[in-house]
Amino acid sequence: MKGISQGRYTKELREEAVKLVTEGNMPLIEAARRLSLPISTMGNWVKAYRAGKLGEVGKTQRPLTEVEMELARTKRELAEVKMERDILKKAAAYFAKESLPGTR
Repeated sequence: MKGISQGRYTKELREEAVKLVTEGNMPLIEAARRLSLPISTMGNWVKAYRAGKLGEVGKTQRPLTEVEMELARTKRELAEVKMERDILKKAAAYFAKESLPGTR
């Protein structure tokens, strides 16, 4: 499953993500998981914040458009739904096999 391409995130997202860890006392790994971010990215943001350089992160990249952000979100959601579908297929096959006579 891929995240947002080339690590482009809004300034507001970076600030809110760092607040979860620094002010919300949430473990870095948990905050990254909840926001669907790579742990390394989250760690870099927290490190930059503590060094007072969070505002400089991402200045060299053009911001994502709303369409690009929606596309990335939709791709993540599609990957999750495909995974759930595959699990349900396997479960259905397992229970169908169990219900056949002579398989117990």
